[in-house]
Amino acid sequence: MMAEKFRIKKGDKVVVITGRDKGKKGEVLSVLRAERRAVVSGVNLVKRHTRPAPGNPGGIVEKEAPIQISNLAIQDPKDGGPTRIGFRFLEDGRKVRFAKRSGEVLDL
Repeated sequence: MMAEKFRIKKGDKVVVITGRDKGKKGEVLSVLRAERRAVVSGVNLVKRHTRPAPGNPGGIVEKEAPIQISNLAIQDPKDGGPTRIGFRFLEDGRKVRFAKRSGEVLDL
């Protein structure tokens, strides 16, 4: 089974639309396509107890855990709110994503 394609990509600014971190904004660090999840900076923080190792003092470390893609929405470039994504072709023939809320093109 092939992993699904998503409208959210690495580097996108997103808003959490539901769950414990609702309303938080961050940048997508990675997308785990097979698990339908994404890792977002500053969102879904969990504490990990790590053992000391060379170059690592150990202790309790806070890091981002993956969050379901369905709980994320792209951040509108104009007003920062959540928006849906559409696709359109530019005059030069390129296919780009655009924010349906404001009409702004995201991929430039």
